[in-house]
Amino acid sequence: MLHSILQGLGGMGLFLLGMIIMSDGLRGLAGIAMRSVLMRFTRSPVVGAMTGAATTAVLQSSSATTVAAVGFVGAGLMEFSHALGIIFGANIGTTITGWLVALIGFKLKLGLLAMPLVFIGVLLHMFTRGRVSHVGYALSGFGLIFVSISMMQQGMAGLESYISMEQLPADTLSGRLMLVGIGILVTIITQSSSAGVAATLTILYGGAINFEQAAALVIGMDVGTTVKAVLATIGGSVGARRTGYSHVIYNLFTAVGALILISPYVWFWQQIAPGQIIENAEIALVAFHSTFNILGVMAVLPVTKQFAAMMKRLIKDPHEGTVVELDPALLQEPSLALTAVQQNLYQQILVLLSHLLAILDKPETTGKADLISLQTELDKTHAYIDHIHMTTEAGAEWHRLVEMIHTLDHLQRLHERCEEDAYRAVVVREASELTEENILMKSSVVSIREQVVNHHWQAAIHQADQLALEMYKRVKPLRAKLMTETAKGDINIPQVTARLEAIRWLDRVSKHVARICHHYGQAIMAAGK
Repeated sequence: MLHSILQGLGGMGLFLLGMIIMSDGLRGLAGIAMRSVLMRFTRSPVVGAMTGAATTAVLQSSSATTVAAVGFVGAGLMEFSHALGIIFGANIGTTITGWLVALIGFKLKLGLLAMPLVFIGVLLHMFTRGRVSHVGYALSGFGLIFVSISMMQQGMAGLESYISMEQLPADTLSGRLMLVGIGILVTIITQSSSAGVAATLTILYGGAINFEQAAALVIGMDVGTTVKAVLATIGGSVGARRTGYSHVIYNLFTAVGALILISPYVWFWQQIAPGQIIENAEIALVAFHSTFNILGVMAVLPVTKQFAAMMKRLIKDPHEGTVVELDPALLQEPSLALTAVQQNLYQQILVLLSHLLAILDKPETTGKADLISLQTELDKTHAYIDHIHMTTEAGAEWHRLVEMIHTLDHLQRLHERCEEDAYRAVVVREASELTEENILMKSSVVSIREQVVNHHWQAAIHQADQLALEMYKRVKPLRAKLMTETAKGDINIPQVTARLEAIRWLDRVSKHVARICHHYGQAIMAAGK
């Protein structure tokens, strides 16, 4: 028995190693392309689910798919509801491994034939570079998976005489729940539901357990994958926590449905193919695994927006709509990183325009930003964009990067005007000589902000240019007027100095607003949006 146990454990270890190697190879081969696909093909939750399933099937890693989706949500590149579609679809994609094991590993018995694949794959990885090296890595992992299946089969076959179905929980509701718990535990220990499913298929194929027991174990393994998602949310962003806990709630919902489905599923098989659920139990199990995941996705997709709204209510973000997070992983593809920065700058533009309106209006007016926190976010954006490197050969993307650097520079300067010269705004509000300029500035900024919110950048640029020009034209006449009033004794020197500084402040602010609109608008046009 000890020999069988050790051989079975060794086989599972090889399976895990094969999955890791194959996943790493596939990510190296197609990881960046898959990230692009994830971002571009998520226009609706349905498309997102299809994309998530396909991406997970290709990468053989639901974690890679989920982490990418979390990064996109945090960077503001993807709606939370669309990311949910990807996560739902990833559950379907993970069932592909079970089909590979059942159809190829058991039916074709490729264990011996797969060994040369491991050797060839390792040679390709060691002596080549680039895509061919990644192909070799993936190939060696693929071969290891089928070597491990043969090894597990040999080990599990020896356990059949030691394990009887009577030793396992009875086929009752409580018994099935206990098996679900065992499945969860197995996934936590192995950190791979695919390995647990492969082991369950092997035990089922050897006849040590029956279909109902195997089905309950697989349901538990699906739930067990959420533990990793929960752990990944510790210290993470609000988007990460929402995504992780959404995964938990969805998988629990699917698990309940799957438990209810076991008996009707067995009855259906007995009706259409009597005896086949015993003779081809491993095929029936992977079909069950796919069926309850597909049905779960079909049930939740129509209410994805409501599900997303519920998660947003459960996990609130006090800074929602202020700034978006920048995912370092996106730096692997500069185009995606630029889009993240673009979304980030957009939010910062709106925050500063709202703050400008607030300090020019009545003191109790809401809308003022936390300038210290905003400075921190601007600095983070600056540090992030410093890691995006391109050459002029990148064409439109190069132009886009340059324009966003200009935008960020003027945002920093406008922030300084709002932070260091806040008392200038008080003078603008209170000085009768500056009433017209204050009204002009407020009405113009309101209009500019409205154009920005509606993404009418040409109109925003035109409005901002007109404001800057008008403010510039008013400086000299106002200076002359103030000097005359000072000479008459209507105002004193400190007062005229404060008013002159205030009009110069308005002039500088209007110029920064105009340059921000111009450069960001150019970046938008370069992006083709």
